[in-house]
Amino acid sequence: MSEMNRRLAGKVAYITGAGAGIGRTAAELFAREGATIVIAEFNIDAGEAVAEAINASGGKAKFIRTDVTSEDNVRESIDGAISFAGRIDVLYNNAGGSSAIDARVTDCPADEFWRAIRLDLFGTWVTCKYGIAAMMRSGGGSVINSSSVFALVGTHGKDAYTAAKGGISSITRSMAVEYAAHRIRVNALAPAVTKTNRVLGLIETQPDIIKKTSERQLLGLIEPNDVAMTALFLASDESRTTTGQIFPVDAGFSIS
Repeated sequence: MSEMNRRLAGKVAYITGAGAGIGRTAAELFAREGATIVIAEFNIDAGEAVAEAINASGGKAKFIRTDVTSEDNVRESIDGAISFAGRIDVLYNNAGGSSAIDARVTDCPADEFWRAIRLDLFGTWVTCKYGIAAMMRSGGGSVINSSSVFALVGTHGKDAYTAAKGGISSITRSMAVEYAAHRIRVNALAPAVTKTNRVLGLIETQPDIIKKTSERQLLGLIEPNDVAMTALFLASDESRTTTGQIFPVDAGFSIS
């Protein structure tokens, strides 16, 4: 593919949680489409492996160890990204996730609630705090947040996770209004059950739960690339007039 035809040619993408799953798939896809990639990942081995794979295939990437639950660390990570690439054009807040401890609100431990809020909601908020400030200085860009289909419809056993993801959907809309004047678009993805390695492990250990959830997905389980391709659209100039939207990538879950 020629540089001219690449959908993210010349852009810099900062992706949290890019060491595995949807984040890694998106990082590799964005790199093939011409973007310089910052792998903002907590796991050192995973982050370095993705950066090495992208660089070996002719792309350009740098791993920066990032803990999205730490404001100081996120600030340093964004500064490191600017030092490496000069700016940020795409901010993809992919880091997050639920746990097996989550439950309905009357059964869920308070520690699990705060874990979900700190990782999913605060992690998105604080990365936007410093990432959007950098984007404002360079003239705009695209923010892609990670909500969940569970924040759009009722579900069982995930009240901490859905609270955090619901907050992400709300702040996505408010930030879209706040930063439109700075030519910054803010949207969110809302995937259903996706075949990451973590979910494949749950299929083996908690098959009944996964089966019950996936039965509502009319088109079956989602591949990480399905989510990454939607993120690619939002990262590219093809979505230049799209902001404040929550995109279900859910194989029909939300209408079943």
